[in-house]
Amino acid sequence: MSESHTPAGGSARLNTGVAHNARVWNYWIGGKDNYEVDQRVGEHVATMFPLIRDIARADREFLGRAVRYLAEERGVRQFLDIGTGLPTADNTHEIAQRIAPDARIVYVDNDPIVLVHARTLLTGSRDGVTDYIDADVHDPEAILERAARSLDFTRPVAVMMLGILNFVLDTEKARDIVRGIMAAAPSGSFLVLTHPTFEADLGGEGQIPAMTFWNENATPPITARSREDIAAFFDGLELLEPGLVSCAQWRAEPASPAPVPQFGAVAVKP
Repeated sequence: MSESHTPAGGSARLNTGVAHNARVWNYWIGGKDNYEVDQRVGEHVATMFPLIRDIARADREFLGRAVRYLAEERGVRQFLDIGTGLPTADNTHEIAQRIAPDARIVYVDNDPIVLVHARTLLTGSRDGVTDYIDADVHDPEAILERAARSLDFTRPVAVMMLGILNFVLDTEKARDIVRGIMAAAPSGSFLVLTHPTFEADLGGEGQIPAMTFWNENATPPITARSREDIAAFFDGLELLEPGLVSCAQWRAEPASPAPVPQFGAVAVKP
């Protein structure tokens, strides 16, 4: 079963003259849904900060491991994926419904290029639900209200926030967003989060000039944060092993892949 609350005019906001995160990210992971301006900015950022392609791949692989773990080992059947990005291979619903055909997934994004491709995300299993809503992470109340049409918030939900809070520039606002969404989720729910960092021990110091260039030449603006600021998003939750680590190393095989300056963690609400 698939549903969509995507407005028919979603493509009206599409601006192909300015590099946009979803398309540049798609370019870095080898996708085809990008334009010359995205490729040009993406190449320049990659020249300044060569690790960015590794970050993009590691973040995507983290998503796969986290969804598989939650669906297989923790029995999660509901996923709220905020900041979906462009569809690629093995999206959240594909992984979850491969394990549990009755899984329910709601994707959330307000990126016009993602809206154009939303139908690709709405090809879930017959027994489950795959929904897509056009909403902004800065408006968690709207996300929760509309997600409740497809998800049962009396049962555990895995809230996926991969590479999205870095577009909320005010750290306290970002914390409020996480707190508000997790407050609506019942005990036994999970927060799955990745976030770029400038921590030198992960090789993140190169993020700063690269993000400065990005903010001057692309949209939306982005920020990296410290280990402590990212850890604070999990306040009141219980981090699962191995805790807050480079997303490349979270439950990874082999056990010690090269770290990237993007933290990742999964936590459960007591």
